[in-house]
Amino acid sequence: MNQERIYTVLLAPHISEKSAMGAENANQFVFKVALDANKLEIKKAVESIFSVKVASVQVVRSKGKVKRNKFGLAKRSDSKKAYIRLAEGQEIDFSVAE
Repeated sequence: MNQERIYTVLLAPHISEKSAMGAENANQFVFKVALDANKLEIKKAVESIFSVKVASVQVVRSKGKVKRNKFGLAKRSDSKKAYIRLAEGQEIDFSVAE
């Protein structure tokens, strides 16, 4: 996998109450990922960007809702999240200021 693809697989960390509890209790982090990314690509991207060892990857794909507005019907975009469980002793620190 080339360097350009590594940086396009992970879009952003998904910050929510559920993901914060998973990070504290189960050493699990949640990322928004590209729709065409698979588990192997996600694992390689996390390991290379954050220099950690990934134990498992679970992927959730959610379809965008159809909402009504003053112009008629509009569809929200589809999204995909990856739940990354790290190996024992590994940690990702998002608050690193350089």
